Amino acid sequence: MVDDGASARAFYTAVSTPDFGIGRVRVARPTDASWDAWEKGDVVVEAPEGLELVAYRDPFIRREGDRWRMFIGAAGVDGTAMALTYVSHDLDTWAYDGVALERHSSERDPVWMGALWECPQVFTIDGHDVMLSSIWDADELHYAAYAAGTFRDGRFHAERWGRLTWGASYYAPSLFTDKDGEAAVTFWLRGIRGDGWAGAHSIPFRLHADAGALIARPHPDVAAHRTPRAADGRVTGLVADIEWSAPDGALDIRSGGQPLVTITRDGDEVSVDTSGEAVRVPVAGPVRIIVDGPILEVCSDGGIYACAVSPAGQDLAVTAAAETCSVYGLVR
Repeated sequence: MVDDGASARAFYTAVSTPDFGIGRVRVARPTDASWDAWEKGDVVVEAPEGLELVAYRDPFIRREGDRWRMFIGAAGVDGTAMALTYVSHDLDTWAYDGVALERHSSERDPVWMGALWECPQVFTIDGHDVMLSSIWDADELHYAAYAAGTFRDGRFHAERWGRLTWGASYYAPSLFTDKDGEAAVTFWLRGIRGDGWAGAHSIPFRLHADAGALIARPHPDVAAHRTPRAADGRVTGLVADIEWSAPDGALDIRSGGQPLVTITRDGDEVSVDTSGEAVRVPVAGPVRIIVDGPILEVCSDGGIYACAVSPAGQDLAVTAAAETCSVYGLVR
């Protein structure tokens, strides 16, 4: 979605048979300010000639001086993931500006980046340029990861590669600028089902960079919705915000008298156990835990993890060493 001050428009990937993998970038314009109805516009960008691709999709646009720059994810037939880039002065006519960043899917040190970067988003934070994307390979969705380095003259020079999310739920990060002008992001949560649901949105996170490492912390606005601290660790309803500072030990959450999740910390790692299925997640510093009905999000400077849970009642009871844990309800 781009608003140049004169009009708003959305840029999206249009596909057609027989090859759904190779998309085209098309414009949509609203018929009024509600965006309840919109009109299909022109195709403004197509895959460049000369590149052998198996996938091409997901535009991201940002302002760059007196012009606009677009990034698009592409996958080469040889297994190379690429962020292609285009420039425009009016948002209508775009010129291909080459491959901004690429990495072969065989490279795994220090993190594997797959064969396609879905919606590569390039931004600057705390003095570092970052490319944040979803990692795709052979029609399998993996996690969100990033490159950090320097973007100059249409080329991204990566100095660090990193993984931001853990588990099978977080995907499709959507970058935005919050009311304070800070970089923030939300995710699509996969695997959240029932009652007509097909996935969900994560809480919003504010992004930070520490020595080139990208960190996602729950947005300050989440804490603004807290109820007073629950001294006994009990919350009426199924929404809670938990701060846990123990360097090791266990934190248990129950609902309706039944176990919901046990999180066990051992130094720089936690084990998240829901119904006997444990997942290990790296952590750094204090751990923040958000329960929102059927959703669990575990956050620290070491990474973020989300999964589906199944509360047995309409309450939450948190147990951990008292001096290391603070429990709050959350309300709108």
